[in-house]
Amino acid sequence: MARNRPNILLIVTDQQRGDCLGVDGHPVLQTPNMDEIACDGVRFRRAYAECPSCIPARRTLMSGQAPAAQGMVGFIGRVPFDPPATLAGELRNAGYETRMIGKLHLWPPRQRFGFDCVEWAESTRGPPANAGNDYLDWLHGEVPEDRWAMAHGATPNGWIGRPNHLPTALTHSAWCVTRAIEFLRRRDPTAPFFLNVSFIDPHPPFTPPKIFYDQYDRMALPDPVIGDWVVPFSGPRRGLDPEGSDYGMRLDLDPIQMHTCRAAYYGLIAHVDAELGRLVQFMRDQDVLDDTFIVFVSDHGEMLGDHQLFEKTRAFEASARVPFLCRAPDWMECVPGVILDHPVGLQDVMPTLLDVAGTSVPPAVTGRSVLPLWRSSDAPWRDVLHGEHSGFQDYVRDGNHFLVDGRMKYIWFSQTGSELLFDLSVDPNECHDLSGEQDLMSWRSRLADVLRDRPEGFTDGSRLIAGQPHDHLLPTHVPDGMTMSRRYRP
Repeated sequence: MARNRPNILLIVTDQQRGDCLGVDGHPVLQTPNMDEIACDGVRFRRAYAECPSCIPARRTLMSGQAPAAQGMVGFIGRVPFDPPATLAGELRNAGYETRMIGKLHLWPPRQRFGFDCVEWAESTRGPPANAGNDYLDWLHGEVPEDRWAMAHGATPNGWIGRPNHLPTALTHSAWCVTRAIEFLRRRDPTAPFFLNVSFIDPHPPFTPPKIFYDQYDRMALPDPVIGDWVVPFSGPRRGLDPEGSDYGMRLDLDPIQMHTCRAAYYGLIAHVDAELGRLVQFMRDQDVLDDTFIVFVSDHGEMLGDHQLFEKTRAFEASARVPFLCRAPDWMECVPGVILDHPVGLQDVMPTLLDVAGTSVPPAVTGRSVLPLWRSSDAPWRDVLHGEHSGFQDYVRDGNHFLVDGRMKYIWFSQTGSELLFDLSVDPNECHDLSGEQDLMSWRSRLADVLRDRPEGFTDGSRLIAGQPHDHLLPTHVPDGMTMSRRYRP
């Protein structure tokens, strides 16, 4: 393998908050293997899912296109995805052997989207031998039918936490790494590889192996943060919605329930970290780690009780901010231990990895390679990153847009017109709203400029217009993904 063509390892977690890293200063969570990637490379402290829910985020990740460019700006399933180019397809065309293991979460199922081979594990829900789920097919052969993946009784989008009933080796995270190791044993040694390992965890159900659950259940855990802008509950609301069906319903959990939920969530991340360590150690033993470029990201975060909310889809840091770590081989001469506050997003992963591979970036890609920024913090970069999410079940309540410049964050709720402003440099948990203390005209103007060519009519060119439809798909979207306006360049 030529030294200008490193192997590429892309690690994706599901629903991991950006602050859930030991190296980010988390008060209890230990993630030594994730931290090692950051310490040996670069960590972006202001990295975001531009549309913070699973499917739109993964479409952006795999296409390098901002949500409005790929057509999906909210959560909706069963929409065919056929972008002009995909990350795996471009790397395959560049001579890489491409393999994906884990959760892809794109439609239609079992389409490879440019990968030579995909081993699917879309979720742990559904019956054994669920179509398109190689993990469940395998698990069905390992355990009796009454002990399949969801036999623990927790729900796939809820807040209830408990230990997993399965041995650690039979969990989804362990399966992904075992399959990745098997690929590395059998890969073509004459070609560089692109390996994408995509974990379901720490997405609900919050059911880590018992050893990882117990580690955090025994600890005093930090309480959720509640902003001064949050409207207090008018009365008791405990015990509502254990199914998590309302995607963001405000909850006031019993302290014990909140503790178990948080312990289980941290335990899932700790388990992923341990499995990541197993994979990295194998690569080190096989002498391929030093020739591999690593990116670690998540598709979105989890509110986890902050501001009395759960799940994702929100513009708040807990939901939209994600880990974004890179580690480069020494011969690429990228300085280790770099920490940057420039606003980056999932759309930047594809052009970064194409830059690493030395191949051109397709014109439809809206993201940018972070390599120049890593090598020099003075390199040209975007002033702001735009993100959004239509409402899930009630877009009147939940539709939002946000702008982040690395220090400040502005949030505009598309249906009500209400606004929030936070100084993340001194208020990273968004506890104090500054919208009533500062002039917002410049932020409104910047957002209006971003939304100028959008078909929904969010702006007339000078002012923001609330109450326009903010649906999951752009009005101009068609399933083949080819008629989107290419004028939208965030």
